[in-house]
Amino acid sequence: MRILGLCICLWLSAAPALAEDVRLTNGEWPPYLGQTLPHQGIASRIVAEAFALEGITVQWDFYPWARSLMLAQRGQRAGTAVWLRSEQRDKDFYVSDPVVDSSFYLFHRKDHPLNWTTVHDLKGLQIGGAIGYDYGSAFQQAEADGSLSVRRQTNEELGLRQLLAGRIDVFPMDKTVAFDMLHQHFSAAERAQLTFSPKPLRSDTLHLMLSRAVPGNAELIERFNQGLNQLRDSGKVAHYLMEGQEPLSLAP
Repeated sequence: MRILGLCICLWLSAAPALAEDVRLTNGEWPPYLGQTLPHQGIASRIVAEAFALEGITVQWDFYPWARSLMLAQRGQRAGTAVWLRSEQRDKDFYVSDPVVDSSFYLFHRKDHPLNWTTVHDLKGLQIGGAIGYDYGSAFQQAEADGSLSVRRQTNEELGLRQLLAGRIDVFPMDKTVAFDMLHQHFSAAERAQLTFSPKPLRSDTLHLMLSRAVPGNAELIERFNQGLNQLRDSGKVAHYLMEGQEPLSLAP
């Protein structure tokens, strides 16, 4: 019996550890995030593969953005991907190292050139924007105090269509997201009418956020960062980002 017990103990110690799962919320923001996209989008792929390097499998739950954030904030999900960091979010979440970079540019029609240095140079223009989007402190303040005339749209596709129709003069978007949307939902002739100012309106990084309300997440964010650094060092992060952007263009 002792020999049998010893054999069982040795077998248990040699057995692989049980796989770990982490349940995260997500949203729709192609090509970075999307339920029906390959790998659920570029950013989702980076998050999942970084966790996989630590032996952790990601289970994604897709919701509207406000609900995604709320569920993670309350600890009903382990966390959510991917977000700009803010003072309030730093209080509610453990925030990862940057997963992807995001730069917003001012898109406009080619027949209406745009030259600007500060947001004050945009005064007098009809400016579009998406509801709930933060375009940087200078823009937000100028919008709040009435210095800028901003028409907020329910989604970014509508904003681009308003731009093409001449109802607004400029529309800010993440360049990669804009190129993907124009490539997927607009004709070559429509794409050829648009361009963007080379000066970014804002440049930031997007992060995985794990809820401070969930025990063990302080350790989990460290493990994720380790996996992310390993994935980045392998060159795969740069490859995935380049791969996702190669076919996108404003050209016909």
